[in-house]
Amino acid sequence: MPQIEVRKTTVTRIASLLLAAIVGGLVAAAAVAFLDPSDGGGDPAAVTTTVESPSSPSSPAGGGLSANEVYERSASAVVEVQAGNATGTGFVIDAQGHVVTNDHVVGDAQSVEVRFGTGGEEQARVIATDPSTDLAVLEVDLAGHDVTPLQLGSSADVEVGDSVYAIGNPFGLERTFTAGIVSAVDRDITAPNNFTINDAIQTDAPVNQGNSGGPLLDDSAKVVGVVSQIASETGGNVGIGYAVPSDTVRTVVDALLRDGEIDRAYLGVRLAETDDGVRLGQVNPDEPADRAGLQDGDLVLAIGGQEVDSASDVQSVVAARKPGEKVVLRIRRGNDERTVTVTLGTRPASVQ
Repeated sequence: MPQIEVRKTTVTRIASLLLAAIVGGLVAAAAVAFLDPSDGGGDPAAVTTTVESPSSPSSPAGGGLSANEVYERSASAVVEVQAGNATGTGFVIDAQGHVVTNDHVVGDAQSVEVRFGTGGEEQARVIATDPSTDLAVLEVDLAGHDVTPLQLGSSADVEVGDSVYAIGNPFGLERTFTAGIVSAVDRDITAPNNFTINDAIQTDAPVNQGNSGGPLLDDSAKVVGVVSQIASETGGNVGIGYAVPSDTVRTVVDALLRDGEIDRAYLGVRLAETDDGVRLGQVNPDEPADRAGLQDGDLVLAIGGQEVDSASDVQSVVAARKPGEKVVLRIRRGNDERTVTVTLGTRPASVQ
């Protein structure tokens, strides 16, 4: 999703609070980690618990499919992705053989090997990647493979407590099926290029190394997210996984298939959520906000005519615009309120 440059610690704070509760006040430094696809060959005995969860529903509570039915409808579309020494997961989304996975699984590879659950392997072409959302699109020949493509659902309809399921290849254990619930929505996570991915889905469905790029499914067997990260001290699952929301996936995949890349609008600031609102924590020199006269510490009251309550509000407005468009910010500097018009630039490939 188009973003401005944002430094937020929401996920790390959550993980730290969880650790504090578990160890009775001893707060350790928690980390948010990509599901490193290079660690796909661990000891299977160490990860046998990934096939079940205390919160795993075995039958539908609200008229949806059972866990077994979700698996039966979805499993044929889920593939193992091998990119050099990296092993991850992907899933087929159409009859043309387009496969969605994570950017951090593919890396710089131009082609990868795809292994089907029904048997057989094929070389897949990397059509395009988008580090800003940690997504990649592949193309593979489906001839001779019995695959029913997965459908993207609406992540906007996902609610806390909904049943969700993941299929992937944790630690090289092919086609592992796990179940859980949606633990939270609207989380912010950090993309491989250090920009922010908004609206991520948090789940307690067990996911580990090798699950990267796999589908997070609802109880109608539709994809509501792409599994991407976990919050963990050790690199193992502690019940906090994150998935890129399907509404973002749909927009990004459509753009990558159409144009091969995405140009995102760019404000050139780092935001800070403070007790009195959203401030410009840093205005990058000689970038759009700086050229328009914005300064470090400015309090953002509104952008594009919309009131601002969170950093995500600013991000969403910039996300809806294209490079070269203008956006008006209403700010407070000291006791003075003013409006500033910024001509948005093009987001760089990465940010430190």
